Amino acid sequence: MVVTADTVFTDRKILVLAPQPFFQERGTPIAVKLLVEELARLGFDVHLLVFHEGEDVAMDGVTLHRIPAIPGIKNIPPSISFKKIICDGVMFFSMVRLLKKYDFDLVHAVEESVFLVRVVSLFSGIPYVYDMDSSLVIQMVDKLSFLRPFRSLLRFFERSAVRGSNGVMAVCRELEEIARDYASEKRIARLEDISLLDENAHSAELLWERYDISGPIMLYVGNLEGYQGIDLLLESFQLARLRGCQGNLVIIGGTEETIAKYREKAQDLEIGENTVFCGMRPVSLLAHYLRQADILLSPRIQGNNTPMKLYSYLASGKVVLATRLPTHTQVLDDGFACLVEPVAESMAAAMVTLLEDKDLRERLGKKGREVAEQNHSIGSFRKKLKAFYQGVIDDMQ
Repeated sequence: MVVTADTVFTDRKILVLAPQPFFQERGTPIAVKLLVEELARLGFDVHLLVFHEGEDVAMDGVTLHRIPAIPGIKNIPPSISFKKIICDGVMFFSMVRLLKKYDFDLVHAVEESVFLVRVVSLFSGIPYVYDMDSSLVIQMVDKLSFLRPFRSLLRFFERSAVRGSNGVMAVCRELEEIARDYASEKRIARLEDISLLDENAHSAELLWERYDISGPIMLYVGNLEGYQGIDLLLESFQLARLRGCQGNLVIIGGTEETIAKYREKAQDLEIGENTVFCGMRPVSLLAHYLRQADILLSPRIQGNNTPMKLYSYLASGKVVLATRLPTHTQVLDDGFACLVEPVAESMAAAMVTLLEDKDLRERLGKKGREVAEQNHSIGSFRKKLKAFYQGVIDDMQ
């Protein structure tokens, strides 16, 4: 256990359920790692249960548990999928085993794992906190259109999970409002993600040098799942090039499969020569790559949770170009970002404008950094997490 001035829960044992491959260099696993390390910093004896897939990482004060490996189940994608549902089922039995083995004071359930612990709590009464990183109703209906007729039933289960909890941690304003609509009397806190930039991070890799890039760089960082709007991004870039844009599109992230898919699309759109797919890069070097960009992109088209990368984007001091949707507008506004309608014509026009106006880019980027420093620091996160859990523990006594 790491002892700090905030170490206040030394007599409490907590089980964190994270239905994700862990550890991987992408949003939710990164957020989970931050969470469990901060819970340990508060003095909790933290046990973390995750999927079988992922890299083992050292975390002070955290005991890592994995579900058993499942034959044929690998490369589990971030969003809902058949593979993920199978792993969730196995996680249920692993959770039950751990609850029998250890005397946990409460469970911290991330995303859909809340339904697993909700079932157990109905019979055992074990208290749990719902870590609401997304609305599972919206996520499932967006991904699986055949579920639309069952929206009301899905909302019933989500409402039940909120009402049965001892508190809800929402990652953004939209999710906080959903939770309050379900159960306004519950202890609900908004704990937004934070910047992950390490300003001292350096690498010998220079994007323009390695990939023979000439001209400005518009950079996207993240996975290449459909909800991220990569199709929109490529189509927008095609229009921007037709309008005389001299920039280049650089994409960091994705699997071999999704990179191959979008590389082929870039070739079909005749933008392949100016579109670079770099694959994965370590999050620890994120600041190094953001420094090399002129514009940072977030073309997301679905969902209501804020992309974790947005906070690092802002902290970098580079201008952010994003779609004008709740997933972005609950953090961004026109005063420090470039927001556009989620259509190719609007995004293409913004690309051209920003690349032609350096002063505008620098002004918006500087203001964005100020907003990040004021509102999305590790200090702010720690203060909110401690206050939330102090309230939850007090309510339990």
